[in-house]
Amino acid sequence: MTEPAAADLAPHYLAGRLLLAMPGMMDPRFDHAVLALCLHDANGALGIGLGEERAGIRFHGLLEDVGIDPGHAPDVPVLHGGPMETGRGFVLHTPDWGGEGSVTVNPLCTLSASMDVLRAIAEGRGPSRWLVALGYAGWGPGQLEEEMHHHGWHAAEGSPAILFDTPREQRWSATWRAAGIDPAHLAADTGHA
Repeated sequence: MTEPAAADLAPHYLAGRLLLAMPGMMDPRFDHAVLALCLHDANGALGIGLGEERAGIRFHGLLEDVGIDPGHAPDVPVLHGGPMETGRGFVLHTPDWGGEGSVTVNPLCTLSASMDVLRAIAEGRGPSRWLVALGYAGWGPGQLEEEMHHHGWHAAEGSPAILFDTPREQRWSATWRAAGIDPAHLAADTGHA
């Protein structure tokens, strides 16, 4: 009998995928949630929520709050990125702009969290496509894997089209359909053999 190759023993990290809350998830904050999984490694995971707008916050107001003239930037809604650090901002954007600290999240997008990207957008020299969110969802080492094991999440293929071309309220169901799954047929719990 041969021993498995080291690559076979390596953890399977999921950055670049769209994380979908399974029906029946016990945490109501994530009911029908879809998150861009931007970081996932041995230290944990970070995802940005894509399905819910922050009430009463729009992009121009956010820019003005941090001292940036909105210029000609569109006044789009700001997304609720997740329950952690809800005042911290993130921009998910196309890879045609990159600044210091930007992180490539293949194949989905680039993640930036600096004031530089906000200034670039306001000045008309930023990425061609982008979304802004406040807050994030975070998991410690092994926590996301445990939640996935207990029917909490499904990691779907990352799709820039879902991220940038699909209306916010349709992203959850559209991601399931892109995976060939009718979300109406999903069960709220799993069986145990």
